[in-house]
Amino acid sequence: MGTRLVCCAAFCLLAAGSFEAKVTQTPGHLVKGIGQKAKMDCIPQEGHNFLYWYQLSQNKELQFLISFQFKRIFDQTEMYKERFSAECPSDSPCSLEIPSPQPGDSALYFCASS
Repeated sequence: MGTRLVCCAAFCLLAAGSFEAKVTQTPGHLVKGIGQKAKMDCIPQEGHNFLYWYQLSQNKELQFLISFQFKRIFDQTEMYKERFSAECPSDSPCSLEIPSPQPGDSALYFCASS
């Protein structure tokens, strides 16, 4: 009888603290199995025109994924293009989505605004 190894990706999100920045990121934490869509939302600080998404994997450097300026894509990386999707509609929070998470996607994801 064989053993099955069940993998799941854990996505942690960094919420802004009580200092002046007012970036709101939800959910506070997210755990998904392989292939289960993961979606994270971010509301930038009022008056900010730029929004950025970053990934911090275990034992790796901070990696920039994508940025928006005035709700439109400003810059994006190849890694973003291959693994993620994002949008920043004018009538709802900006979001980052991993359509089909893999074990390597388990990381800390966070947004920032300026």
